[in-house]
Amino acid sequence: MYALFDDAGKFHAGRVMSEADSSLQVELESGKRVKVKAANVLLRFDKPQPAALLAAAQALSAEIDLDLAWEFAPEGDFGFGELAREYFSAQATVEQQAATLVRLFEAPHYFRRAGKGQFKKAPQEVVQAALLAIERKKQQAAQIEAWATELASGQCPAPVQEQLYRILFRPDKNAPEYKAVVEAARRSQRAPLDLLQDAGAITSPYQFHWRRFLFEHFPKGHGFPALDAPAVRDELPLAEGVRAFSIDDSQTTEIDDALSVQGLGSGTVTFGVHIAAPGLAITPDSALDKVARDRLSTVYMPGWKITMLPDAVVQAYTLVEGRDCPAVSLYVEIDEATLEVRTAQTRLERVPIVANLRHDRLDAVVTEASLDGQAPAEYPFAPELAFCFRLARSLKAAREVLRGKPENFTRPDYSFKLDGAGEQEPQGDETVRITERRRGAPLDLIVSEAMILANSRWGGWLAELGVPGIYRSQASLAPGVKVRMGVKPAPHAGMGVAQYTWATSPLRRYVDLVNQWQIIACARHGRTAALAAPFKPKDATLFSVISAFDGAYSAYNGFQSAIERYWTLRHIQQQGLTELDATVMKDGLVRADTLPLVFRALGTEPLPRGTHVRTRVTGMDLLTLDLHASLVARLDDAAPDTPEAAEDEDAEAAPAGGLALAIDLADAEGEPAPAGTPPAA
Repeated sequence: MYALFDDAGKFHAGRVMSEADSSLQVELESGKRVKVKAANVLLRFDKPQPAALLAAAQALSAEIDLDLAWEFAPEGDFGFGELAREYFSAQATVEQQAATLVRLFEAPHYFRRAGKGQFKKAPQEVVQAALLAIERKKQQAAQIEAWATELASGQCPAPVQEQLYRILFRPDKNAPEYKAVVEAARRSQRAPLDLLQDAGAITSPYQFHWRRFLFEHFPKGHGFPALDAPAVRDELPLAEGVRAFSIDDSQTTEIDDALSVQGLGSGTVTFGVHIAAPGLAITPDSALDKVARDRLSTVYMPGWKITMLPDAVVQAYTLVEGRDCPAVSLYVEIDEATLEVRTAQTRLERVPIVANLRHDRLDAVVTEASLDGQAPAEYPFAPELAFCFRLARSLKAAREVLRGKPENFTRPDYSFKLDGAGEQEPQGDETVRITERRRGAPLDLIVSEAMILANSRWGGWLAELGVPGIYRSQASLAPGVKVRMGVKPAPHAGMGVAQYTWATSPLRRYVDLVNQWQIIACARHGRTAALAAPFKPKDATLFSVISAFDGAYSAYNGFQSAIERYWTLRHIQQQGLTELDATVMKDGLVRADTLPLVFRALGTEPLPRGTHVRTRVTGMDLLTLDLHASLVARLDDAAPDTPEAAEDEDAEAAPAGGLALAIDLADAEGEPAPAGTPPAA
């Protein structure tokens, strides 16, 4: 005698060797003997052979019409043999019964399992819904097949084009567009990015980087709602005797800060740092605040920017020349001879902005020699700038004492200008000009030291009055110790100050606007400011701002670095550069001498850090932002003299190439990913 039994949802058949009350010993065709519970035995038969029965049942089950079987099935629970006798005949054969069992088991949308060999037919509406779902799945599979065929043949279907960035970076892995790309890549054995580029989904590397950034961080677009700039309601006094001037690049429209100097030659100089005061008009939880908090910072890139606030709002509060602008001013009284800081006070006032100086026009003439009196100083505010430069050097020296070592500006800064871009959004094919600016140039030093002074003083003032703020701190200069943001004052080892806030760019950074609200409360209420400030100690809002700002600011800076790398590679293309001189860093990385570019150069791996080399450009990819190069020659013979900051520079030197995709070709069942496919993010 033979038995057909169920083992974990699979059907087996074999010869019954022995039988007890609750179990059987069954020998399978392979010769293996298994113990089977009596409750799992579904059918006993004498013929045909078990293997023949299973084969016949499988073939015959495909011929059973499920709609007809559902009609014949009795109401309530029933056994498969019962339905076989209804469907085939009252003398249904063993093969027909087994075929019915297989068919019922494979059609859960028609028949629900009610026990071993027992079933119950599903309600009609459930069956209809299941059939519709099956049909949709068939149609989707056909659509995926059609789209995959188009992609593999070099054409991009419109739905795939529309979902391009979602497919690559934030995919719904059940979406047909995603499955079509995966299937096309698997079928053609090509990396998804190459496949999509050749199919015409990616026509411009620049637009690819730009649209990807917008998709990830501005999915609803980067335009602003129609919002007016509220007026400053305070009756602000006019700063007497102040002639303030700002120092910015010519492209800067968000002029946050200006300086003033009074009392030259009197022995006591009043040095003023004046910060634009949107916080006097924009209030927490207002419509403009929500816009600024959603963006958190202005996004910068060559030839374009996405501002934190609408341009009309920026223009209402920016420190433009020729106006008396609302400002939060820090006045520091300084001994003119010794440069000792005596007192400091903060005022809310209107400040006359006499001039907007532009350092890209003045850097060549405002030199150390002219500021020290060793060369003619034929430029505006020459006496004031000379004092500011003396003060900046003194402040920097004092910070370096606390810092424990001098700040080394071993690398230049670079400026990007796109010819022909004008006021329009760049398209990626403009001619780019990259110019070098020495880090720590006099005008830069003046502005940076003034801002550090203000941010440090205001941070200490907030702490003194018990008003919480958002601080930046760094525990030490040891490798790997990073700058952190928090709500409590703590030393900033990198700056060499006891505490440090960001409060001098409220038009460009949301953290600065938050801190400005707190500083305004201090200026208005003094010792009782903690009761009146918008944010109280342990306010959860401050922690949420820090968390959101950290993520957004890092992402914006990452995008700026990537898009500057794009324009640097375009510059190499446009200038026809085939060789680049560079300095070896580590692990095959080198830094270009005259461009803001770190790249890998084959052959430099064994050379010591600091070695000066010439490399040959062998290729580049504007989509992945990779530059391929190899060593041509070593340009120095002596052992390199590496600066102390080399390790810190190396830690920040990873090139921006190597695009990480979220698409995973392992989603194509059982198929290996094509060689060269980027890893999933």
